[in-house]
Amino acid sequence: MKSLRFFLVVLCAALLAGPVNQAIAAAPMPHFNLPSVTDGKAMNSDAFQGKVLLITFFATWCPPCMQEIPSLISLQEEFGAKGFSVVAISVDQGGTKSVQKLVEKRGINYPVLMADSKITDDFGGIVGIPTSFLVNQQGSVIKNYPGYVTHNVLVEDIKQLIK
Repeated sequence: MKSLRFFLVVLCAALLAGPVNQAIAAAPMPHFNLPSVTDGKAMNSDAFQGKVLLITFFATWCPPCMQEIPSLISLQEEFGAKGFSVVAISVDQGGTKSVQKLVEKRGINYPVLMADSKITDDFGGIVGIPTSFLVNQQGSVIKNYPGYVTHNVLVEDIKQLIK
């Protein structure tokens, strides 16, 4: 477990030096039905139909993931009423308690769900965190962001999709 955590931290750091974002051929967003961290109720991807989404895979122990939270909160505030939502998916393996504490402590204003192995596989295998995906209103994944992404890059990409 500790070696896996070390590997992921090293991978997080390596991804920080990687490309800012990658445009990809549009592909349908994988369907998911995952438990919410706040109430344990299943949240289905169908609930987000017609919205622009930023789906981000993260962990509570990942420094770049924690660095992104203020930006994600700001994006949700700025674009939430315009048909946008951040959807965070935790890959923490210790259960929901630490993730719940993070949501409360940081005032996270967007859905936070717990990952299972199927969702990480469905998104092409999450090899490092944070990893985020931009989804258009038609439900297609159009960009992949490996590693930390600056607020300005996300704002510009989201503005292109919300007209």
